[in-house]
Amino acid sequence: MTLTINEDLRAYIDPLTEDEFTALERSLLTEGCRDALVLWGDLLVDGHNRYSICQKHEIPFNTIQSQTFTSLDDVHLWMIDNHLGRRSVSDFQRGVLALRKKEIVSSRMAQAPAKPASEESAAVDATAKSEREPPWNREAVARSARMSSATLGNIEKIQKTAAPELVNAIKSGVISINAAAAVASLSSEEQIAAVAGGKKELRQAARQVREARLPPKPELPPPPENASADQLEIFRLAQVVAELTDERDLLKKKVQHLTIALSEARGGQ
Repeated sequence: MTLTINEDLRAYIDPLTEDEFTALERSLLTEGCRDALVLWGDLLVDGHNRYSICQKHEIPFNTIQSQTFTSLDDVHLWMIDNHLGRRSVSDFQRGVLALRKKEIVSSRMAQAPAKPASEESAAVDATAKSEREPPWNREAVARSARMSSATLGNIEKIQKTAAPELVNAIKSGVISINAAAAVASLSSEEQIAAVAGGKKELRQAARQVREARLPPKPELPPPPENASADQLEIFRLAQVVAELTDERDLLKKKVQHLTIALSEARGGQ
């Protein structure tokens, strides 16, 4: 059977890594192609890797026709939902897919024609619509991707401003989403230089960006020239408190950096 391959559709989901592709090929050679390839007419929707391996090794395969697709948007939404349910998809990939779904659904909702109706029927339609369609705000999209709204916001920022080299560093696990969002605020040249410097340079760049965002600390006003002993003592104690506060904040930063480094090290295992 010859199927039609749409290259944009094939590239819509991140490709398998070399190790993942090798593992899939080994599985197909050992067990055969157990899952049917999903088609829309003769267009291959799901199973591009399995199809290429089966063609290469002449492995028999089955296909199944989807009766629900009416447009490429339907195909894209099905692909997104299918991959969001897989455990092997990384947090970054899930966020990207969820944002794509938000874009498609929001566009459809905006283009839906308004139907004139009585006040009573309009209220019924609005209630039914609210039950069918989730509110596509950031919180709802984050829930669909099983992540926090803050993480999804960082992924959205990365998509808009990150250099391709920085995105590749995220996908390969060299840098966390949180740290990458900070580095993405730098110029493209600075991002590329940080990626070229490796994990240590990326962490340093993220740390510098975060520290630059901190508001300047107010200086203590000096005591008046004719200050009393009590006023001088209050000023001295205020200086001690300020020094202790700085020391506390420094320790908190160290703990935060160590926590991020530990999280990235565990993610790379």
